[in-house]
Amino acid sequence: MLEAIGLTKRYGNHIALHPLDLRIEPGEIYCLLGANGAGKTTTVNLFLNFIDPDGGQALINGLDVTREALASKRHVAYIPEQVNLYGTLTGLENLSYFSALALGEAPSRARLLELFVEVGLDLSAADKRVAAYSKGMRQKVWIAVALAKNARALLLDEPTSGLDPSAADEFTRLLQRAADSGVAILATTHDLFHARQTATRIGIMKQGRLVESLDSEQIADVDLQALYLSHMRIEA
Repeated sequence: MLEAIGLTKRYGNHIALHPLDLRIEPGEIYCLLGANGAGKTTTVNLFLNFIDPDGGQALINGLDVTREALASKRHVAYIPEQVNLYGTLTGLENLSYFSALALGEAPSRARLLELFVEVGLDLSAADKRVAAYSKGMRQKVWIAVALAKNARALLLDEPTSGLDPSAADEFTRLLQRAADSGVAILATTHDLFHARQTATRIGIMKQGRLVESLDSEQIADVDLQALYLSHMRIEA
């Protein structure tokens, strides 16, 4: 579970994130929409403890990420827009290495191959160097790391940026499977179609404020693009 309680971030006189209250339950996929500078990535970075808050709390599985940084990280996996893997290593070697960092020891080869299949990677790619992998394949390796870690929360920053429609659809189905297993997911995106197809809830951010939050039933009943554009036109 992910929870923000009055979470705030300032840079000098600029408020990057106004007090944010947000709770994402196990099994939910919450997509944050907004223009560049809206506060989406700031929110993710606060949950990851990459930056310190100026007020409020970010909680992962009930643990304050600032006070219990190491313990909270055991429950979360992060997938950035560009997944950085070791290009000279194979997909399986990358999965083994990063799983070992998360778990303290590497899973067996048999378990690593199971994870490969679970995220939709072809076994023929297991022993190929990651330098030859597409962006979608690299993201799948990182999802496999999250599965190996048994992460109960996923944080994603623009996960479908640069993916072709087929790869984006595969990635969406992976997220939905993770949610079905009880993972709480927070994703930032500019892709309204992806958000509508994927999310159980959608938030719209503008100038550091969460200005709209819709659940799945409401999403089906609104023109998301029109709603989003109306917020972007409204003066703060």
